[in-house]
Amino acid sequence: MNSTSRPEQGNSPGQSLAGARLRRHADYLRAYAAARKRQSASMSWFIAPQTPQILEPQMPGALTGPRVGLTVGKVLGKATQRNRIKRRMREALRRHVDLLPKGCDLIFHPRRVVLTMEFTQLEAEIVRILEQARTEASRGLKSPAAALRAPGTPAP
Repeated sequence: MNSTSRPEQGNSPGQSLAGARLRRHADYLRAYAAARKRQSASMSWFIAPQTPQILEPQMPGALTGPRVGLTVGKVLGKATQRNRIKRRMREALRRHVDLLPKGCDLIFHPRRVVLTMEFTQLEAEIVRILEQARTEASRGLKSPAAALRAPGTPAP
């Protein structure tokens, strides 16, 4: 494999996406239920506040930080193409893991164009989405519990 097909290595040494990934199906379902859907040029993305159920201390591997998930459906191509899309997305996210919004779950649904676009362009779009998600999270995403309260009812 020639070196031009790989993204630059070592931009952010020591950063890992492993601890900040959505892994369980139940976590995806919970995030989709509370999420707001957004669109960009090459992907759809969902942002959802983390619920207290996610942060249970007795749960093994419970995470308290932001988490990110990728969903690449079969409509995007065969397994090799889907895996390449996921590798490119994970690398772009790994380089900017510090931009993930606190207390939120993000799920990305890339489109087929991610397979052929320049990596720098993909990385720039990921950064723009992460900054937009941070802004949205700082404005205050409504938690599912807050959405169920009657209007005018003070928070506990």
